[in-house]
Amino acid sequence: MSVVAVDGFAAAGGHVGIKGAGQPDCAVVACTTPAPASAAAVFTTNLAAAAPVTVARAHLAATGGRARAVLVTSGNANAATGAGGVAGAEALCAAVGAACASSPTEVLLAQTGLIGVPFDFAGVAPAVAALCATAGTTDAHGAAAARAILTTDAVPKTHLGVHEGFRVGAMAKGAAMLAPNLATMLAVLTTDAACGPGLLGELLRDAVAPTFNRVHVDGSTSTNDTVCLLASGLAGPVVPERLGEALTEACASLARQMVDDAEGATRTATVTVSGATSDHQAHIAARAVAGSLLVKCSLHGADPYWGRVVAELGAAGVDFALDRVTVRYGNTVVCSGGEPAPHDAAAVAAHLARRQVELDCDLGLGGGRASVLCCDLGPGYLDENRSTS
Repeated sequence: MSVVAVDGFAAAGGHVGIKGAGQPDCAVVACTTPAPASAAAVFTTNLAAAAPVTVARAHLAATGGRARAVLVTSGNANAATGAGGVAGAEALCAAVGAACASSPTEVLLAQTGLIGVPFDFAGVAPAVAALCATAGTTDAHGAAAARAILTTDAVPKTHLGVHEGFRVGAMAKGAAMLAPNLATMLAVLTTDAACGPGLLGELLRDAVAPTFNRVHVDGSTSTNDTVCLLASGLAGPVVPERLGEALTEACASLARQMVDDAEGATRTATVTVSGATSDHQAHIAARAVAGSLLVKCSLHGADPYWGRVVAELGAAGVDFALDRVTVRYGNTVVCSGGEPAPHDAAAVAAHLARRQVELDCDLGLGGGRASVLCCDLGPGYLDENRSTS
């Protein structure tokens, strides 16, 4: 049920004419309470930010963090489309605002798809308004919305967290251009907890940092990354720490689903670096290993070539002493003190044959620790990306 399993929200998904052959390409999530929801969002750090990012940022600022609806379209990123792209994005928000009896500035927009390709906003806007009229709260409505936002994803990504006194629902898309900060990803989260926009923004940023910002598929940062959070308030206030934990849980679930569904991926790996001189240095080192094309290729081949791992740790720019390094696949140490360690090769092979892999590196220098979620790199990724997609 995802976003619609939370009191105060309805959703719809369907075809509005961006993609061909009647494919689903648009979703709306709307707050049904008399007053707009509290709203917060986190956006891409890419300086080539798309028109919907520009518009959504402006709308949040104009309303002081209030929103009636989030519109998500798929099939065209509306990025690098100039002033016409911004005008078109505003027109879509106006269409949703009219359909929801709200101001256009109370509509947040997220878009995904091809970059640098204009499309006919005027032709799409009436269909978008018509889609808003079909919004509902059933499982089918939530499922349709989650499917309509996909691009190269194989499956929808949803989450529902039922907590004491409140709920958090979520849906997302993302399968490539996954690297910090955020990914080629769009996510919409809903909660019925009551929370003001300022605190909501803090909690969302805190939830994004160890989840969406700790994934790596291909090292690319999209022009469109957007995570929106709406709070209807119908469940009343909750302890901020509890809401923050629930949001982190939701983001972590979606992040793993995205890496599991990464283009061409055959296995997902959690790269953990411990023993660093700080958590920050551990994160830098873990990201260096997770982002290494050589390590990713080894993961695809289920090849425990730990030499590539040690080389990336040594080049990561963090405090490092080779004679203190330990590398472990699953529970099996393959490198100790920067040298080969006698080990059960069959146990390593069995671990690397799994869909979910653990790669642990101990630098032996301190108490810093961090993890990054990544996937392997193989022919499937190249097949998807060697032409425009």
